[in-house]
Amino acid sequence: MLRTLVVGLGRAGAGLHLPVLAKARAQQPHLFAPGPVIGVDPSVPPDGDSETSLDGALRVAESLNAARRLVAPDNTVVHVCTPPLGRPEVVRDLLGLGFRKLLLEKPAATGTDELAELVRLVGRAGVQVAVVEPWSASTLTERLARLVTDAKLGTLRQISVVQNKPRFHRSLTTLGHPTAFDVEIPHGLGVLLHLAGDAKVASASCTDLVLHGRRLPRLGSGSVQLHHHGGVRSEIRSDLTSPVRERRITLQFDHGTVIGHYPADSADDHAQLRLVTPGSVSPPKQIFRDDALTAFLLRAYADFDGEGPPAEAFTRQVRAVELLADAKRRCDNGLTAELRLIEEVLTDAK
Repeated sequence: MLRTLVVGLGRAGAGLHLPVLAKARAQQPHLFAPGPVIGVDPSVPPDGDSETSLDGALRVAESLNAARRLVAPDNTVVHVCTPPLGRPEVVRDLLGLGFRKLLLEKPAATGTDELAELVRLVGRAGVQVAVVEPWSASTLTERLARLVTDAKLGTLRQISVVQNKPRFHRSLTTLGHPTAFDVEIPHGLGVLLHLAGDAKVASASCTDLVLHGRRLPRLGSGSVQLHHHGGVRSEIRSDLTSPVRERRITLQFDHGTVIGHYPADSADDHAQLRLVTPGSVSPPKQIFRDDALTAFLLRAYADFDGEGPPAEAFTRQVRAVELLADAKRRCDNGLTAELRLIEEVLTDAK
């Protein structure tokens, strides 16, 4: 049985992990040691060494050191819910206090330098690590994977993923996710690598968020096109200025198209799936429960209670960060080339 420490009590920690932990503890109580979840928010300056108890389910410690006195590190899963920027520093502090079971919010890092440092830290002896990737435990993803492997629709040729949502307030008030590539896209990219295997970036593009007289570089939208080593072509697009939420995936096979919709947000837990084949008229859609984050947490705790999370899952998330870093570089290079072209035009005009 395992204790829980949540580091970071913002949108991810308090808004997502704590409610899902409550459901997970109710569904499989044998995985969780009795007692409250311990929380720490590094963004709030400590005020002494006091703790705050909230309804008995959450006990907020004033610092990591204070939390260390409340739980035994070797029996505690640490949910690292701080923003990906600065993630290695948080992990280094946790390892220094003896914690070895780490569950990292996605993405694991925002760039290759931070990623390399993070991989070095979690590579220490005895460290068990997983990155939150709920879509890997999604019922929809499982059904899509079966369609790929059983080949009843022929060979998979293309995949497209659309992940849109309005994200104005958080983009304007927080700095932890510096680009549109760091917000929604890591979810879909993990699924692409799971369904179609490793890939290389073919092209990428992004737009800025311009609002209220401010310009936030690369926080408007992002798009990545991939060539998978097995021959599949894929694309993932995310618009953080969209007026509506949508998480849609489309798989094109030789003999049909499959369209899936993941739950749009934490307010619902149902997915949809529709199969379109030649000659089909208004094919019915399947609607089914898909509480992916709860399923993922239960699977992760079972892994931490056993031999640890599978290494290939962490490797896939590391690869996702590497691909996104390549996509960001391509956007930067494209912007540089565009600025040079503008300068040349202005020079010729003179």
